[in-house]
Amino acid sequence: MSPWHDVRLLNTAANGLMAVAAAGLLAAGAWWLIQRPAFALRTVVIEPASAEQGLLHVNSALLRSSGAIPTRGNFFSVNLDAVRERFEAVPWVRRADVRRIWPDTLKVGIEEHQPLAVWSDGRLVNRQGELFTANVAEADAQADLLQFSGPPGSEAQVTRRWAELQQQLAPLRLEPEAVSLSNRYAWSARLDNGLMLLLGREQDVPIAERVARWVAVYPQAQTKLNRDVVSVDLRYPNGFAMRAPGAITSLKPAPRPDTGAKPSTESRRTP
Repeated sequence: MSPWHDVRLLNTAANGLMAVAAAGLLAAGAWWLIQRPAFALRTVVIEPASAEQGLLHVNSALLRSSGAIPTRGNFFSVNLDAVRERFEAVPWVRRADVRRIWPDTLKVGIEEHQPLAVWSDGRLVNRQGELFTANVAEADAQADLLQFSGPPGSEAQVTRRWAELQQQLAPLRLEPEAVSLSNRYAWSARLDNGLMLLLGREQDVPIAERVARWVAVYPQAQTKLNRDVVSVDLRYPNGFAMRAPGAITSLKPAPRPDTGAKPSTESRRTP
């Protein structure tokens, strides 16, 4: 039988053509509808991503001058990912959350970078251990910045070390204000009283354990030395050495550190 005489086949084909035509009409109608001026973007609302954290550096003027705020577009057709990327390219913006609000508004939640330290190349480090570029003077006016340095890609590692030292030094009421990781992955830190800590590398005895051992006896050791200590060498596996200009009192010899360097004019102590 010829297909042209198959009623069932003809009905199926006709129904298919009608469905395609209807879909085309619906698509055309939807396209016409979303292009109406009523759905043009009219408002972009900028707000902090968190109620606990306000916006200190990001404002509408900065966002507008940076070209982040869309000036043209449609509620339905605007590319939210592209808008988010433009916002996150603005200095001080760490993260942006972009949402549509019916019928003509975009709401953008901004999370600012919280500056913690200046990296050795002049960029800033936030509290998540991420590098970002912004005006250092603006950050320094907000709070005294720490000093971090290390090999490329070690920013998060240095930030974690600072946080660990801050917690461990709390009983002494001291704060690390500079933390450094050398190219040979040896650690050192300067405290807010000027004291230098030579921490060395992670080896048989973890750095955290060596710091804890020194914190436990430092007040008594300093009293016995009866001088202002300028540096503490924690690279020894079984003790530490404190250096004070003019001090000649030897408390107890300790094995030399793994670097082979011999501290000068020092007081040594083992547990």
